[in-house]
Amino acid sequence: MDYNFDKIIDRRGTASEKYDFLEKNGFSKDTLPMWVADMDFETVPEVKEKLKELVEHGIYGYTGRTDGYYKAVCSWFSRRFQWKIDREWVISTPGIVFALAAAVRAFTNPGDGVMIQQPVYYPFESVIQRNHRTVVNNQLKLVGGRYEMDFELMERQIREHHVKLFLLCSPHNPVGRVWTWEELLKAAEICRKYDVLTAADEIHCDFVRKGFWHTSFGTLPEEFAARSIICTAPSKTFNLAGLQASNIIISNAELRRRYLTELNACASFGAGMFGLAACQTAYETGEVWLTELLAYLEQNYQYVKTFLAEYLPKIRLTELEGTYLIWMDFREYHFSDRELEEKMRHGANLWLDAGTMFGAGGRGFMRMNIAVPRKTLKEAMKRLKAAFS
Repeated sequence: MDYNFDKIIDRRGTASEKYDFLEKNGFSKDTLPMWVADMDFETVPEVKEKLKELVEHGIYGYTGRTDGYYKAVCSWFSRRFQWKIDREWVISTPGIVFALAAAVRAFTNPGDGVMIQQPVYYPFESVIQRNHRTVVNNQLKLVGGRYEMDFELMERQIREHHVKLFLLCSPHNPVGRVWTWEELLKAAEICRKYDVLTAADEIHCDFVRKGFWHTSFGTLPEEFAARSIICTAPSKTFNLAGLQASNIIISNAELRRRYLTELNACASFGAGMFGLAACQTAYETGEVWLTELLAYLEQNYQYVKTFLAEYLPKIRLTELEGTYLIWMDFREYHFSDRELEEKMRHGANLWLDAGTMFGAGGRGFMRMNIAVPRKTLKEAMKRLKAAFS
């Protein structure tokens, strides 16, 4: 392995949301945070060097998007996902949550129904509610330990609640599903039938385990892809979230015009100098780094599976297909949600995301980020064992 993912980096004192706000959030200062979805790994070395170069230049003025930037983005999705995109389809935004909120505002009116699939990344619900639209929850079904879409319910809800927009999480956070071509096609057919647009958050698209394949909604047949807004970013893949650079891909010219109109109304001018440079450099130079990272994360996942099976069999792990976030089922302990959170906080001395944050279906679950050095992960599992054995 050319890259050292075992390296422990002290993130304290860097205004890290993960490490520097423990006590402010009611945790003791020796709590191990395994919640928010950024990684404890250094990014691609070439990205660091590029950012150093920009810093040394000393002028941080207004920055445009270059041919190199567009070429890097288009090439990445062509190489990785066999998706041929044109540069004019690519819109830069400061982040995906912002991009989803813009989609809600651009393509729906106050009171309209917007569909999500809980348990799901919690800002999905908030960007709907804060913009005075109606949340329609097409709750995922847990069948034999694996989550599935409820297509029959989806069609009925769209009819009954006047749904205009579907916010799709793909791969799904937190349940770890990588939706198949057939599942996405079925959802797309229902949406087209009722004139519903799809905004797909595909930020975790590069984290897919062997044996699974990420199908971008944008690679579906044209009649479906042309009704979509695909939200992508290098932020999860290369640990660049703090640089706030996302690439929103809209192939339909009319949808793109409407979306840009909303961005202009918000006076949004996209990512800044450092985000754009990091994005381009990561896509140009980061593929080998990512390959080794995925192998390391797979070892982390296998370690957790083995540990739980041996020491904590009552904690059931939903099989991970994509993302680096594991979804753990604690329901056999019969704790209330409050008791489970207190046990994790004060017994295990861990900060995880409570399942209830993700909405309906999250009760009794916890989400853990395993994108950490192995030593950190082993310490987390040791604490979990001490609290729950």
